[in-house]
Amino acid sequence: MLEPSNNSELPVIPGKRYFTIGEVSELCDVKPHVLRYWEQEFTHLSPVKRRGNRRYYQRQDVLMIRQIRALLYDQGYTIGGARQKMDGSDAQEDVSKSSQLIHQMIKELEDVLVALKH
Repeated sequence: MLEPSNNSELPVIPGKRYFTIGEVSELCDVKPHVLRYWEQEFTHLSPVKRRGNRRYYQRQDVLMIRQIRALLYDQGYTIGGARQKMDGSDAQEDVSKSSQLIHQMIKELEDVLVALKH
């Protein structure tokens, strides 16, 4: 059985434009082979592929992976159920992404505040 884990415990997404599959794997606590599998199952997830078929994920891809991870690992959805949820709930997806972005910004601002106090 998969171990449930909370997305709020995941590391903050750095302010970069592109992320390698290894970086995304660490940011989302998902192994690279799982990310490649999810690309086949979730049509909305399509990282940019460059020379040598290297994958480069953007911030919205990382947020989507975190949402997929939450559906599968935290909420107990199957791949098919998670796919339906992602396809049928664009408004909810936007709300989820917004809340993740807000959480991310708060964490980054707290880090800046700590840095300024020192």
